[in-house]
Amino acid sequence: MELNKTIEYLRTKPEGQTFDRKSAKIDAKSLAVILVAMANADGGDIAIGIEDNGNVTGIDGNEQHINELLRASFDFCVPSVEVNAERLAYTNEYGQPNHILLIHVHQSMKLHTNQADEAFYRVGDQSKKLSFEQRLQLLYAKGGRYYEDEPVYNATIEDIDLAKVEDYIKVLSYGKDVITYLQENNAFVTHRGGVERVSGAAILLFGKNPQRFFPRSYVRFIRYKGTEAKVGTEMNVIKDVIFEGTILEVINKTIAYVQTQIKEFTFLGPKGLFVTIPEYPAFCWQELIVNAVVHRDYSIYGTDIQVKLFDDHLVVESPGFLPGLVRTYNIRHIHFSRNPKMAVFLRDYKIVKEFGEGVDRMYREMKEAGQPEPKYVQDDFILKATLQAKSLPNAERETTAEKTKEKPKKSQRNHPKKPENYQENIIQLIQEDPSITVIRLAKLLKKTPDSVRYQLRNLTTHGIIKHEGPTKAGKWIILKPI
Repeated sequence: MELNKTIEYLRTKPEGQTFDRKSAKIDAKSLAVILVAMANADGGDIAIGIEDNGNVTGIDGNEQHINELLRASFDFCVPSVEVNAERLAYTNEYGQPNHILLIHVHQSMKLHTNQADEAFYRVGDQSKKLSFEQRLQLLYAKGGRYYEDEPVYNATIEDIDLAKVEDYIKVLSYGKDVITYLQENNAFVTHRGGVERVSGAAILLFGKNPQRFFPRSYVRFIRYKGTEAKVGTEMNVIKDVIFEGTILEVINKTIAYVQTQIKEFTFLGPKGLFVTIPEYPAFCWQELIVNAVVHRDYSIYGTDIQVKLFDDHLVVESPGFLPGLVRTYNIRHIHFSRNPKMAVFLRDYKIVKEFGEGVDRMYREMKEAGQPEPKYVQDDFILKATLQAKSLPNAERETTAEKTKEKPKKSQRNHPKKPENYQENIIQLIQEDPSITVIRLAKLLKKTPDSVRYQLRNLTTHGIIKHEGPTKAGKWIILKPI
């Protein structure tokens, strides 16, 4: 049998997420299941005329049946699946010409079903039938509907903290009152048939108690001793903390706490000066937390976002499919907001720093820090993002915690001056100029703007300061001493 290189490759290529082999005897309805599953997932290729064991049997001799297979994407898929098909020639073992049919299935932004109204999703080399809940989750992930726009059962405007709305419209410089804002913007509060409807976005952004309606819309932080999670008598959990509130409060609380758990390494640099670097670049782990909160699938009630910190890596787990056309292999460059209203809200509060570009920047910063690139894994309906910790020679390692345990020497002569308190310096500069900007603070403190923003969020979360007015023209107010 004389096979060209393409057919030999298709004969031996492992079946998986984006490739399948089928006999020409497959019926059109069965083929439609694979077409639907691939279109709903990542797209892919189907080689017709090659058996599962790799034997090439071809398609010639039954043109009517092959035409039925070619029409399967129209006749048995709802809506129709976009495909391209080509016939590849080869010579069989008897010296006779034959062909295989290679069908390329395009990835789709739509949710597809077969004629029986069953939805499938490609998982590895299988076409997995979706439950009603999973089907709805996939619809939200593809942007066919946005779950944040769905009305929340039994919620009323009384469940919204109007003071939080007031703070936000000041950031926007919105000229009308808070009730008008809620009723006229983003469909936060609507009326249908005389019934008041409050959206999920309104509750998650401004709710008095969002967890009443979204019980697991919190972030759970777990600190493990060692490099893997253990259970039973070997359970190695050191800390287990939950952060609740609106999505802004959850993000600020989580970031402030995780900051206290990230180690810093101090060592003598090449110029004879001590250098301090963190286990993970601050932007990177903060970006993972922000993305998990703003892009999680809130229609999944049974689980929560988890931030897991091990001795050598950090993992952030978020419920839901990757949204839109985003996949683990293109996540650096393809952007899609599962919850666009929440994303815009966080951008207005400067939590989302680089709209649509944060993941790519995270890859760059990990590379610049000499650390492996982030690793994303879609584990069924949970997205797991992992960062590897900074690795330094033992002779150069010295954590901040270890430094504080050192006993002071009797003579302080020639010792460096004790560093001033970072937050106290910020408060002092705000007292001197309540209208001071982040850029100005960063310049005076000789810190990065991101570092200053983090400290300001921390001070705001703990009720020490607050900001009034628009971002660029407002002022800081000190609420209590630090």
